[in-house]
Amino acid sequence: STGTPTIAVLINGRPLSIRWAADNISGIVEAWMCGEQGGYAVADVLFGDHNPNGKLPITFPRHSGQLPMYYNHVPSKQANYKDMPATPLYSFGHGLSYTDFEYSNLQISPSVILPGGEVKVTLDVKNTGEREGKEVVQLYIKDEVSCVTTPLKQLRGFEKINLEPGEVKSVSFTLKPEDLALLNRDMKWVVEHGKFNVMVGSSSSDIRLEGSFNVNGN
Repeated sequence: STGTPTIAVLINGRPLSIRWAADNISGIVEAWMCGEQGGYAVADVLFGDHNPNGKLPITFPRHSGQLPMYYNHVPSKQANYKDMPATPLYSFGHGLSYTDFEYSNLQISPSVILPGGEVKVTLDVKNTGEREGKEVVQLYIKDEVSCVTTPLKQLRGFEKINLEPGEVKSVSFTLKPEDLALLNRDMKWVVEHGKFNVMVGSSSSDIRLEGSFNVNGN
């Protein structure tokens, strides 16, 4: 309230309910259990000597009443609340940088495969900011129609790339049969026919590009 810039540094071993901090503090640094040298690392981030590029390996809830909370839940797990949004405070894969990244040119090839086939996913990422930075590109998929309930999205690949200001890099992933398989009612791993959605982004909730392919044939 004094107008003094304030940053919260979290030193913790599990996700916290920090709605007040998120609403009232302009910056939050998650340091985890950072050890004896952690103070130096935090200082480098706070003073801009290091451009942060970490991503959350867990989901931060808005309230402890939402627990358990995770990104790859099934559709029936979704809930509504009267006093707050049902979405996470910070999603799995979330993490900010001192620069910005632009995603473009999603290519999915081939568009139709057999159950034992592979799919190549490529895209371009551009550093649109004014300083060097690293981005963790994340690939998720969703099986649209299946014999058993499947998650809304599942992480199937990620890659960290370093980009100079204005630089563009191509990122590619290969989806293999084991990435598409599910455990059916007979407790067997199978790749079913049907449509698979592909989502690429900066976090599980910050999806920048979407496409699809189909599994057909015997």
